[in-house]
Amino acid sequence: MKETVILEKLKEKKLKNPILITGLPGIGLIGQVVGRYLVEELKAPKLASLISPHFPHQVFMTKKGKIRLIKNSFFLFKGKKRDVIILVGDVQAINSVGQYEVAGKMLDYLQKWGVTEILTVGGYSTGKISDNRRIFAVTTSEQLRAKFEKMGVIFGEAKGSIVGAAGLLPALGSLRGIPGSCIMGETHGGYVDSVSARGIVQLLAKYLDLTINLKRLDEKAEESKKVIKKVEADLKKSIETQYDSSAKGATSYIR
Repeated sequence: MKETVILEKLKEKKLKNPILITGLPGIGLIGQVVGRYLVEELKAPKLASLISPHFPHQVFMTKKGKIRLIKNSFFLFKGKKRDVIILVGDVQAINSVGQYEVAGKMLDYLQKWGVTEILTVGGYSTGKISDNRRIFAVTTSEQLRAKFEKMGVIFGEAKGSIVGAAGLLPALGSLRGIPGSCIMGETHGGYVDSVSARGIVQLLAKYLDLTINLKRLDEKAEESKKVIKKVEADLKKSIETQYDSSAKGATSYIR
């Protein structure tokens, strides 16, 4: 196997104004959480699987004692106004050549289905914990920017670069005439951020006119908040202990 291969599972004749939503591993695993949650809640059947020699050379051992290749998967939800293709995956390609090759194969496949918009999901690391997670975005289309800005999404403040499929798919897609955006949830970046993921799921539900039950994600978000509070408390205690120890040591030295 020398190149990326897409194996189709579901046979569809034609899709209605389809949009791609990606949910691949990245900062805070926000994209992955969002993608998998959408697939589960919308009960979207698998459209195709993607396997690639650019993925790590390993397989997963399943609970049933079988072997499973590392892969990315496309799922399809037939919406009222437009169809939604959801991309989720175990990993991304491990080098730049692989990233471009895999992205190219994905775009070939998406064009086959007539995808008219690419929307990738990721995290934007600020290195701190915020109670009110903002949602940032960049886009290749002024028309899409206007739509998202009306929904409270922030443009122009996120700085730096976007690594991997979250940036490559909309950027390379624009060269093929497909407009795209990358939506990024504000996050610390050091843990799985279900709180930020919830905000993006809510945004996507509104944007795509979908009915999505957020109950399970709410529960995960509450668990995340508890973990964060514990980490903050432990860190504060550690700093205070270190300060007290240093202060005592300094007093003894002066004496």
